[in-house]
Amino acid sequence: VQLQASGGGLVQAGGSLRLSCVVSELTFSRCALGWFRQAPGKEREFVSVIGRSTGSTLYTDSVKGRFTISRDNAMKTAYLQMNSLKPEDTAVYYCSAKPVILSHVPTSGYHYWGQGTLVTVSS
Repeated sequence: VQLQASGGGLVQAGGSLRLSCVVSELTFSRCALGWFRQAPGKEREFVSVIGRSTGSTLYTDSVKGRFTISRDNAMKTAYLQMNSLKPEDTAVYYCSAKPVILSHVPTSGYHYWGQGTLVTVSS
């Protein structure tokens, strides 16, 4: 199983980035897809998740209204659109996948992880 994350980079505060995560060798449509991040010196934290149904999403409070998670089952790709970025959003962002039943949207216990993509937001 491979998860390939991309789209990170350097952006000024207030700017936008779109992260992508391509998943291979997994029954993509049966998985919840999550995004996590780890800032320097801090533990990895949950950012967002989308369930098997595109209507099932969760966000951590600090990104609500600014980030949008989505998925394209045909392309086996998850996305994280990040708008109004802040310096505190600076982190390595990881995508993850977990087989789930029905509309479950887990915030932990993920089995599969990508390699991470660095997002740096300058003030």
